[in-house]
Amino acid sequence: MFDRNGPLRIAATVVISTSLVSGCSSLSGDDGEQKRRSIATGTTSAPSTLDPAAAWDGSWELYKNVFQTLLSFPSSSSSPEPDAAKRCGFTDSASRVYRCSLNEGLKFSNGNPLDARAVKHSIDRVAAIKAKSGPLGLMGSLDRVEAPDKHTVVFHLKKSDATFPFILATPAAAIVDPDSYPADKVRKGDKLVGSGPYTLSSYSQGKRAELSKNNTYRGPAKVKNDVVTIDYFKDSSRMVKALKDKKIDVAYRGLTPTQVTGFQKAQAKGDQDIELSEVLGSEISYLVFNPKDPMAGNPAVRKAVAELIDRKALVRNVYKRTADPLYSMVPGGITGHTSAFYDAYGEPSREEAKRTLAKAGISKKVPLTLWYTTDRYGDTTGQTFTELKRQLNDSGLFDVTVKGRPWSKFVGGYSKGKYPVFGRGWFPDFPDADNYVAPFVGKNNALATPYDNPEITEKLLPSSRKEGNRATASRSFTRAQKIIAKDARLLPLWQGRVYVASVRDVAGVEWVIDPSTLPRLWELAKKSSW
Repeated sequence: MFDRNGPLRIAATVVISTSLVSGCSSLSGDDGEQKRRSIATGTTSAPSTLDPAAAWDGSWELYKNVFQTLLSFPSSSSSPEPDAAKRCGFTDSASRVYRCSLNEGLKFSNGNPLDARAVKHSIDRVAAIKAKSGPLGLMGSLDRVEAPDKHTVVFHLKKSDATFPFILATPAAAIVDPDSYPADKVRKGDKLVGSGPYTLSSYSQGKRAELSKNNTYRGPAKVKNDVVTIDYFKDSSRMVKALKDKKIDVAYRGLTPTQVTGFQKAQAKGDQDIELSEVLGSEISYLVFNPKDPMAGNPAVRKAVAELIDRKALVRNVYKRTADPLYSMVPGGITGHTSAFYDAYGEPSREEAKRTLAKAGISKKVPLTLWYTTDRYGDTTGQTFTELKRQLNDSGLFDVTVKGRPWSKFVGGYSKGKYPVFGRGWFPDFPDADNYVAPFVGKNNALATPYDNPEITEKLLPSSRKEGNRATASRSFTRAQKIIAKDARLLPLWQGRVYVASVRDVAGVEWVIDPSTLPRLWELAKKSSW
């Protein structure tokens, strides 16, 4: 995802943690049953805005629970299925006209009808507002939206795009009330109007959100609690302490490798107060090489780096095995995943790297500066680059310097092409291989570092987007990954895992993360309330 709370989100950086029960108006009093029907949660990823037209970031974690989309990802599949829609599908063989029929009787939390007009309004305003922080970039294939009647919406695409249903399943396509959200500007304030599983009862920017079960919601989600509170934390250590003190219920994403291993050791010793669950993550970390840099622009230098980096040592030494080595831009668990970089470069080898450099006439140590952001992804980011520096310098073939900058300056630096090599990451908008390839290639990609490869951009991606069967489309991505590995313009490092820590009496933890790793808070419940 292009900056969903920063493009690099790993198991050690972003929290949907839990919050203190005290102080919540819905939880006050002595009603034991009411308390059992309440779940306390939280996050370090506070929403940047309550308007979906202006956010392509961590705000999606809240939107997932308060807004509906035409489609959504069910618990058992990474393929989108109807939500507010009764049925959807392409009406042509070229995947350029997509039609949805809405369920009847849908309403927003203010009582207004959710109809085709509302869907068209919601999508059109994203393009009309053009918020810099908004999700317009995901709508690149969309030409126009029609609402021929109150229960039918037709999307006309500029070009074939079989991934369009996946986009409609993201909060980028959240459906908002036309009477509450202006067509040409962002809605301000601390309230929202949606039709999702919850309503927003109260909100304090950067501090707390309180969600209440939406009794008028009509959709596939089975809401298993009545109230969910979300506190926005800035310090995960405080969250962990609160969890251990049983003042909070669940901690999701944000646990550092040290905290995860601490819980694992406690469980191994028979301490069952805190239960740790692991969910296959889809976020990735990778390096980007600047083709205009004298050193990073040399294919031999890039390939030598690829032949030296020891991913296994990286995830062992820095991430305490809470991440997995990644040899492809498409991670495991996503159809189309391969081991392209391993196939091309094998196990780390100083001798292979030395030969690669020698063939290019390079006999001296290669000076190279690696850049990372200091304040966006947590302490493990700096440790990662220290480890990369150690590996490359220990080979005797490189003289690596590591530099860090705050995110605000870091973005400006790589956008202007100032960094030879820099670290980035990706948290997908939707679980499809296209979303791990398309954003990084082309002249105007999400990295602000042009990667022009006509075979990928003009042949493979267009071909894959004509394939409604995404398993068939994986053939194009297999070829694209081989090209990316050969070019070594991008170098995948690791794939994150998502850990959820919870107190013993919380159920539904295994279902709380959807295929795009957004939280489905309605899955959580106190076991005593069953």
